[in-house]
Amino acid sequence: MTSESTNGSHRLAWCWWAGFLVFLALTVACPTKSVMADEPVPRVYTYAGDGRADSLSADTLREIFFMRLTSWPDGTPIRVFVLPDKHPLHVRFAKEVLGVYPFQLRAAWDRLIFSGTGLVPHVVETVGEMRERVRATPGGIGYVDK
Repeated sequence: MTSESTNGSHRLAWCWWAGFLVFLALTVACPTKSVMADEPVPRVYTYAGDGRADSLSADTLREIFFMRLTSWPDGTPIRVFVLPDKHPLHVRFAKEVLGVYPFQLRAAWDRLIFSGTGLVPHVVETVGEMRERVRATPGGIGYVDK
């Protein structure tokens, strides 16, 4: 090997590493934005009129919304309010908070209806109506975006 070809390969390796470091620095300094970055992404919050839902775990919420947990620790019956299946907030709630798809919730509720073994959630049309109904119903629980 000649010194010229060795020098060229060192230069190529140095350029590759320098380019990689520049890329890495730009990636860290300038994170990419999604296409809809200007639109706020509302979070989904579980909401109970008396404040009980603030400290519920994801497992407890799944038990409540799959209608397996039917009363609060003090004995008050849980009244579940949901939006229609196709509502964007309902879809996000099912996926982000409960970790299931909305059709899985619907299938569980349909089994309860068919077998006659449990209560199903009350469907409301708007988030405002959900807030009103949850606030006015003892033991009510639902979800909102803030």
